[in-house]
Amino acid sequence: MGTVADVHEANPANDAEPALTHGVGPWPGGESDWPSDEHFDPELLERGDTRNVIDRYRYWRMDAIVADLDTHRHPFHVAIENWQHDMNIGSIVRSANAFAADTVHIIGRRRWNKRGAMVTDRYQHVEYHPDVAAFAEWAREASVPIIAVDNVEGSVPIEAFAWPERCVLLFGQEGPGLSAEATAVADAIVEITQYGSTRSLNASAAAAIAMHSWVLTHAVP
Repeated sequence: MGTVADVHEANPANDAEPALTHGVGPWPGGESDWPSDEHFDPELLERGDTRNVIDRYRYWRMDAIVADLDTHRHPFHVAIENWQHDMNIGSIVRSANAFAADTVHIIGRRRWNKRGAMVTDRYQHVEYHPDVAAFAEWAREASVPIIAVDNVEGSVPIEAFAWPERCVLLFGQEGPGLSAEATAVADAIVEITQYGSTRSLNASAAAAIAMHSWVLTHAVP
């Protein structure tokens, strides 16, 4: 159940993270005017809700938000290799939440930099796999094709790629990109077409573009 502690949106990796300044104050009127629906959190109604959530979920308990999201998550997953404690992982998780991904899969180290997630990982299903082989085994058992996203030789331009409705988008680390093991288990490799002088996009930006490309193909507004 969500509590008033959630209001502060503390970074799990840094308890000194300041509270967000946006949101709403206490529910107008006294306790007698509070809504009685079970998904509302009495502590948030009393003290206000400054969490980073859309207006629909203001004053809702955290578990109630997760349950509601579960009714309309999209059938694509997101997977991220985590070998170097890449600070972009948190931002990718945040984008996965924004686009209502089914589950985020962390491959490698269980500890990851959550600062960029802005605690959206609390509302997002996250699973862990110790290595690429374990992740690939999960994908095979779940019958979910692995679509790697990287600008490597043999990749398909994202504009020409037909996204499967059910799939897992696999992203590598900032700098080195996907490992050789990751590209080897992929069913397809997609690259984001670039037109400038830089060799690569920021990892979190590339992930957001790829997720939105899937959304444009399959999501219902």
